[in-house]
Amino acid sequence: MSSTVVRTLRQASLSALAVLAIAGSAQAVDITGAGATFPNPVYQKWAEAYKAKTGTALNYQSVGSGAGIKQIEAGTVDFGATDKALDADELKKNDLVQFPAVIGGIVPIVNLPGIGSGELKLDGATLGAIFLGTITKWDDPAIAKINQGVKLPSTPITVVHRADGSGTTYNFTYYLSAVNADWQAKVGSNTAVDWPAGVGGKGNEGVSALVQQTAGSVGYVEIAYALQNKLTYTKMMNADGAFVEPKLEGFQAAASHADWASVPNYRLVLANQPGKDSWPITAATFILVHGKQTDAAKAKAVLGFFDWSLNNGQAMAKDLLYVPLPDSLVKMIEKTWTDDVKADGKPVWP
Repeated sequence: MSSTVVRTLRQASLSALAVLAIAGSAQAVDITGAGATFPNPVYQKWAEAYKAKTGTALNYQSVGSGAGIKQIEAGTVDFGATDKALDADELKKNDLVQFPAVIGGIVPIVNLPGIGSGELKLDGATLGAIFLGTITKWDDPAIAKINQGVKLPSTPITVVHRADGSGTTYNFTYYLSAVNADWQAKVGSNTAVDWPAGVGGKGNEGVSALVQQTAGSVGYVEIAYALQNKLTYTKMMNADGAFVEPKLEGFQAAASHADWASVPNYRLVLANQPGKDSWPITAATFILVHGKQTDAAKAKAVLGFFDWSLNNGQAMAKDLLYVPLPDSLVKMIEKTWTDDVKADGKPVWP
C-alpha cells in the first residue's frame, strides 16, 4: 500500500473521530433550573451522578418556589421547581406542564440546649399557637402537658419562618390550617403569609442557619436540612393521634395514600394523611416545563435528566430521606411528557 493511500486513510480516520467527538459533545447539552429549596439536596446529588454518567451538567439555583415559578414563566431557565403545585389556570396561562419529582418531609426544628432530636413532642394545635405567637415560652402549660417528664426551660420562644415565597411554607401553613382553626382564620395557607410572629430566613438554608444560631428558636425545614446541619427535630402527633418521628417510613406511609390519577396536573397536597405511621407534614415537590418548546434538544435534555433521576436515583433519594416515586407514577409522568411537551408540534419525548 502506497504512503499516499496510508496518509489518506489516516486523515479519513481522524476526521471520523473528530465528527464522533463533536457529536458526543453536542449530546451533552447543559441545562438550568431554579426554584424550591426543599428538594435541592437530592437535585444536587442527582446532578452530580448524571454528569458523571452522561456529561450533561445541571445548574440548579436553590432560590425558593416563588422565584422558580417566575423564572420559568420568564423563560430564563429550562425548568422551574415548586413545592406548591400550580392550578390549571396558572399552567394554561403560562404554557406550563407540571409533574412531581420526589416526596419528602417537613419537620419542626428547635434550638433548646439539653433537648435532643425526638425528645420534644408537639401536636398541630400547639405548633399553630407557637407560630401565632400566643404561646411565647417553652414551659407553657400546653407544651408541658404533652411533654411530661421533659425538663422544659422557661425560655422565650423565637419563631423562625421563611422570608421568601416558599412551597415549603405553603405545605407547612396548609398543615397548620388543617389542624388549628385559629391559624386558618387569622393566617391561612400560601407560599407567603403575614406572619404574626418571628423573624425570617431565606430558603431552607436560611431558616436552618437562624435556628442554629438562636437559642430558644423554632423553625421548619425539609428533613435533609435538619440532618445535614445536625439540628434538633421534634416528634409530631399525626392524624391518628400517634406521636411519630420524621423517618422515611413515615413519609412513605403518608405518600401511600396519594391517588395521583384522580387529580389533573398531579395537584395533590399530602399534609395530615391518615395512618398510625404517617408523618403529618409530608409534601411532594414539582417540576415545571414549557409545553411548547423552541429548542427540542434542550427540552429532551431536561426530560432525559428527570427520566434518569426518577428511574435510577432512588437510592440517592432514600439516603437523604426522600421518597422515590412509584413506577406506576413514573410511567404516568413520562406519558405526560410525550402528550404535552412538544417542539414544532412534535413530541420531544422519547
